[in-house]
Amino acid sequence: MKVIGLMSGTSLDGLDMALVEFKETEKLNFKIQASHHIAYDENWSRKLANAFYQNDDELKALDRIYGEWLGIQVRDFLAQNGLHADLIGSHGHTVFHRPNEGLTLQIGSGKQVAEITGIPVVCNFRQQDVALGGQGAPLVPIGDATLFSDYAFCLNLGGFSNASWDHAGERRACDIGPCNMLLNGLSQRLGLKYDPEGQHSRNGKLIPELLEECNQIAFYKESPPKSLGREWFLNNFKNVLSNQNHTTEDLLRTAVEHAAVQIDQFLKSIVKSPGMDQNKSASVFCTGGGTYHNFLMDRLKCLGLETFDYIIPAKELVDNKEALVFALLAFLKWKGRINVLKTVTGASRDHSSGEVWGRD
Repeated sequence: MKVIGLMSGTSLDGLDMALVEFKETEKLNFKIQASHHIAYDENWSRKLANAFYQNDDELKALDRIYGEWLGIQVRDFLAQNGLHADLIGSHGHTVFHRPNEGLTLQIGSGKQVAEITGIPVVCNFRQQDVALGGQGAPLVPIGDATLFSDYAFCLNLGGFSNASWDHAGERRACDIGPCNMLLNGLSQRLGLKYDPEGQHSRNGKLIPELLEECNQIAFYKESPPKSLGREWFLNNFKNVLSNQNHTTEDLLRTAVEHAAVQIDQFLKSIVKSPGMDQNKSASVFCTGGGTYHNFLMDRLKCLGLETFDYIIPAKELVDNKEALVFALLAFLKWKGRINVLKTVTGASRDHSSGEVWGRD
């Protein structure tokens, strides 16, 4: 079965598309046949960023037009490359995520995508989990457990950092802290979309008092399952983004250290916890845009020198792992199989989540 996965992340860099072929033998095998990244132009970046502040009617309209845009991108991608797909799995773009209030919203109408492409669509993966008492996130760990279980940890360095791991035969996961959302936000003060390879961060000086303040945020002391949204980020880091008392380079240097320290401390706490296989190599499989931030990776490797082996796969997987996993989520939903794990999200049960559009 050939499935297109669509992913738009919290860092607002653009849309990732991956056409994945799944084959079942003794286990589920995959091959990424083609992929494409479409950077958001200024218009779409502004629309998606401002969606957080819109009313219900405005959000419904944006849901429709963004769904139309997604459908056009998929249709053109397939046509230009002479490809076909049997199914589409779309994450949509997250506007709100407050699971403790029973609220999560991803826009990008699956109905519009299905109508424009003529291909069935599975979308809206999070709401059912939240209705079942779960966090609705992270959703990628089912892919980690199914496709990348050889590694002790799967670490995603996206808008937020998050990780998944095996604990006594059960998959566990959670968000850890801010990553590209914070680093890219600070880079914009320099007129950049991001800090190329971490050059400006590397040139900055650490601000100890700010680092200490960030490290004391209450979320870091909570136990999994737990997840993050833009609301949490703005509540805790809006003052960092607007800080005028320090240079942007120094703020970037401190933000990198904060992200690295939180990841390192969290992974070490898991390694030492009961139920972990102490004989298994602490390999960390890294994907997401943050893997291109050389200074962040250097700091992670330095902090975890005696504990972790950070592994970065080929660029195709670094860039497309999340799109790959949303293709997998759609594939599993189409087959009526479990695609969300209660041990990861805290829901009352494992379940097969997602709305299906365009199915005969």
